[in-house]
Amino acid sequence: MSDADATTERESSDVSDLMDHLEELEEHVDSPEGREVVQDAMDTITDLQEPGTFGRVIRGFDRADAAEAGIGGALFAVPMVVEGGTYDVGAFVATHPLNLLATVAVTIGVVYGILYVAEIQDVRVKDPILGFVPRRLAGVIGISFGVTAALFTGWGQSQWASDPWLTLCVVSVAWAPTAIGAALGDILPGS
Repeated sequence: MSDADATTERESSDVSDLMDHLEELEEHVDSPEGREVVQDAMDTITDLQEPGTFGRVIRGFDRADAAEAGIGGALFAVPMVVEGGTYDVGAFVATHPLNLLATVAVTIGVVYGILYVAEIQDVRVKDPILGFVPRRLAGVIGISFGVTAALFTGWGQSQWASDPWLTLCVVSVAWAPTAIGAALGDILPGS
């Protein structure tokens, strides 16, 4: 390992440790003003990080993150739209609702794992929806499903008017890899 790599790794670890300490401090601060000061400090640390793809602390979910998720999702969705097997699998899960539910649950679990468990990046939850749903997870899932539905509809591969259930199942099957692409597209640039 070169000196530059060791320095980058040490700085990344230091930033991650500092963020851990600030998040712990935030839990113990009672006043809204105090929590806001801690949040501002975490935002400042995030803003001051050296540009790069790996080793950054990622917080929040903004317009740039949404665009990255959309691009990553589209890259994975296009092959699913043109592949005939997607329709066959969608037709199968249309007649096996438990398989459809399992597909959706596993997809959400895999996306959660990529974002928060696999430690590809140090992704932090900021301002969760309803106090427990991470904005990044909701954004990646929603955007990837929207991209998938839009591509299937735009390229004439959907039958929303005549058979909405079948179309929903086909889109849901194609959404599984699209969501993975969206998650990777979002966190790999490191923003």
